[in-house]
Amino acid sequence: MITDKEIISLMQEEAYKPMSYKELEKHFGIESANEFKDFIKLLNQLEESGHIVRGGNDRYGVPERMNLVRGKLQAHAKGFGFLIPDDRDHPDVYINAHDLNTAMNGDIVFVKVTARSQGGGRLEGEVVRVITRANTQIVGVFQSQETFGFVIADDKRVSRDIFIPQHAFMGAVTGQKVVVKIVNYPEGRSAAEGEVIEILGHKDDPGVDILAIVRKHQLPEAFQENVLAEADAAPDSITEEEIIGQGRRDLRSKRIVTIDGEDAKDLDDAVNVELLENGNLRLGVHIADVSYYVRESTALDIEAYNRGCSVYLTDRVIPMLPHRLSNGICSLNPRVDRLTMSCEMEFDEDLKLVNHEIFTSVIKTSERMTYTNVRKLLTGEAEPEIVEKYAYLMEDFKRMEELAARLRSRRMKRGAIDFDFEESKIIVDAEGKPTDIVKRERSVAEMMIEEFMLAANETVAEHFSWMKVPFLYRVHEDPDAEKLMNFMEFVTNFGYSVKGKGNSVHPRALQALLEEIKGTPEETVLSKIMLRSMKQARYDAQSLGHFGLAAEFYSHFTSPIRRYPDLIIHRVIREVLESGGTLSEKRHEYLSSRMSDIAQQSSERERVAVDAERETEALKKAQYMLDKVGEEFEGIISSVTGFGMFVELDNTVEGLIRLSDLTDDYYNFHERQFALIGERTSKIYRIGDEIKIRVARVNMDEHTIDFELLDMKPRKEGGFNRGGGSSNRGGKPPFKGAAGFKGFRGGSDKGKPEKGKGGFAAKGKGGYAKAQGSGAAGGERKERAGGTSEGKERAGQGKERAEGQGRGAGRAAGGAARRIEAAARGEGGAGQGLGEGSGRAEGGAGRAAGGAGQGKSRRGKAGSTPWSEKRGKGGAGRGKAGGPKLSEGGSLSARLESVGAGRTESGAARGESKRGRGGIALGGEAQAGGGSPAAERSTGGSDWASGVNALAKGGRRRSDDGDGSKKRRR
Repeated sequence: MITDKEIISLMQEEAYKPMSYKELEKHFGIESANEFKDFIKLLNQLEESGHIVRGGNDRYGVPERMNLVRGKLQAHAKGFGFLIPDDRDHPDVYINAHDLNTAMNGDIVFVKVTARSQGGGRLEGEVVRVITRANTQIVGVFQSQETFGFVIADDKRVSRDIFIPQHAFMGAVTGQKVVVKIVNYPEGRSAAEGEVIEILGHKDDPGVDILAIVRKHQLPEAFQENVLAEADAAPDSITEEEIIGQGRRDLRSKRIVTIDGEDAKDLDDAVNVELLENGNLRLGVHIADVSYYVRESTALDIEAYNRGCSVYLTDRVIPMLPHRLSNGICSLNPRVDRLTMSCEMEFDEDLKLVNHEIFTSVIKTSERMTYTNVRKLLTGEAEPEIVEKYAYLMEDFKRMEELAARLRSRRMKRGAIDFDFEESKIIVDAEGKPTDIVKRERSVAEMMIEEFMLAANETVAEHFSWMKVPFLYRVHEDPDAEKLMNFMEFVTNFGYSVKGKGNSVHPRALQALLEEIKGTPEETVLSKIMLRSMKQARYDAQSLGHFGLAAEFYSHFTSPIRRYPDLIIHRVIREVLESGGTLSEKRHEYLSSRMSDIAQQSSERERVAVDAERETEALKKAQYMLDKVGEEFEGIISSVTGFGMFVELDNTVEGLIRLSDLTDDYYNFHERQFALIGERTSKIYRIGDEIKIRVARVNMDEHTIDFELLDMKPRKEGGFNRGGGSSNRGGKPPFKGAAGFKGFRGGSDKGKPEKGKGGFAAKGKGGYAKAQGSGAAGGERKERAGGTSEGKERAGQGKERAEGQGRGAGRAAGGAARRIEAAARGEGGAGQGLGEGSGRAEGGAGRAAGGAGQGKSRRGKAGSTPWSEKRGKGGAGRGKAGGPKLSEGGSLSARLESVGAGRTESGAARGESKRGRGGIALGGEAQAGGGSPAAERSTGGSDWASGVNALAKGGRRRSDDGDGSKKRRR
């Protein structure tokens, strides 16, 4: 029988020319009718899945040989999108809103590349076929227009409203949250058409907000009857016959404990530490044997595969397995027999792993300990009754603490990166309303369990990697060299340096930086930006190493109740153990064919879960701040962009101070330094600064919060001149310069952007920023989380924010592995792709120069055409203007030091003009070098003295630095 691999391999050959089904039939020598029937079915399946393509002449070939790229569409709220190719080495493809051809966000599509930039680095294309629809239903707010209705989607990447004919209302009324089934997809100027299939309730009703998020991400809540029936068939207890018949090792006489949070119910791991006669320590990690109860290809297994993982929302948990299993027979409850999979590791006095065993077992835990009680016992803070109750375990706990500390020290020495982010827990009342936001503690107890789980995960991964059996690994590849170089350059603004160059940087150098900044105001900011410069952690069938943990082998073995990859690993381990250490050739081939699919599915489901968790957290934080409008707080600047700056409060809530609300001056955005600098006062706001704010607005539709600075004085009308222009007093005409703006604030004219020239507009109530190194040209630039910085656009200002941290899902919620792997989850506050700008762009994927309150970008400037040929329309203005006076803004040395003059690379005009290391243009925008898109990089020569000269002259220096372009992650 012909297999799909044989067909695809044939079509991938260099010499292959597209064949019809008859020619393929002849090539493969198909003779019988049944064989022919199966062959045609296989061709259709491959075509439907997008692995092969049938051309207009009914001839078949693979997409890559037919100028087509297969991948997932990532849409933007502005209407355009990007193709994220399946082939990771292929660059992203920009797709204009008019070229989507019915495709919507998340769809798997074929895209035909229609244009390339000079040098071939940037591609533009059009969707030619939708392979798989990701959006069959949409959640949003219903609006009735009597004879018809619309649904405004909660997901802003669905940029058009869904049209609902009157017969499809299903009783919905204006203001209700509804679920809509899409009947016809958008095409051309026509909106998508749908029908209401579920009414969730009014958008302001308690509980509807979280339910809408659950429906939006299509998270399965209830289990089907056949799944529940299988779960109900599981026993409540274990018999001696089971234990003896399976040949399990009996560990019930050992002092084994679980250590979890107070509210945890699914206890899937237990630990013990023993001192051996030879002086070595034996660490035992015992994990609930879930795979014994969830057998392959059963309804339970299929449901667990589809769910991928448990989802932890603010007020509820959507479990991967029914509670009958997760809280019952699979939970390692105290003083009852439970079946487990054990990994015992023996360490000598030098902490060398001298022996290890992985086996099936039965245990009976001695106590159900909590992190709080263990911490109190170890720090001497425990109440007398607690000390007395657990006195027989104190020696074990002290031994655990000592071993964990040594394991962590060894891990740090080898170069593991430990992000110590402060995480928060949102407390809600019975109706789901947030009442408080408290910080999660990462005590010695959490770190102790974390180290033991890491040790077990590494040991299991290495063991089965050497056995060459099909397996699933947790991988974290080396960072992108350019992103890492940009980060290394960025930290110099704070006086730090990282040893290494590009992708040759060892994680030890990054950990050394984290230790150096510990306790400083910029610690949180630099840690988050470092995380953004890394790649996503994911699952893979190959062991590719874990950069963040500096581990050659790593897997997820310790949470089979809530993660499907852990369940699969347990199943493989059991099969290997029961078959004497080997697998049959047939079984080996089958498992190998399944692992890549399981890895991809698990990674995708993890992404969905984290998106839902993050969105829920953003929603509840916005609700919490709703009644705090007008109140004052202290915070730290976590991100600076061309349209404002984000400030994080002590309780981890983050809000935006819009540029239009900075009314005391006009501010220039210095992209390289992540700073806003006042034109007149030279006042500087940059990442890491502590400021006092007032809560100004809360947008519950967008789940966003706006702050304003305290004591912000209004901007004087006609206060100062720029670039030789007039303040328009005394009836003089407004300044009109090469930069393309007129009617400056303070003049009698409101003014409009000068067409065909720069992107600066005086329209609106607020200020503007000229992004140094950031023009409006280009709709092609897009920040992808380098660790996956996916999020939602900030109130139409064009910044994709990574909102907060995803909620900790079970074990090691605040732990190193999870925080390292946060690159996969986009955790850690407002995201910045260094060297990729400060977020998604205004009017396109690149940042539109100007900011809040500067008018709207036009299509063709920062939306439809993504490359530098439109620079003249949307690009940064090139007009000169007067800089700050030497006497303003503090001492010269302080101002130079604060912006890093003479030791950082200045930003310059957007595009691909010459790149050079040089000084920063203080108080104004460095004039763009006019190099061609393919211009070579050059090494500049701006030093401290040139910065002095620039300030003394009160003007702008011309700079050849032009590498403000955002490089997209490949």
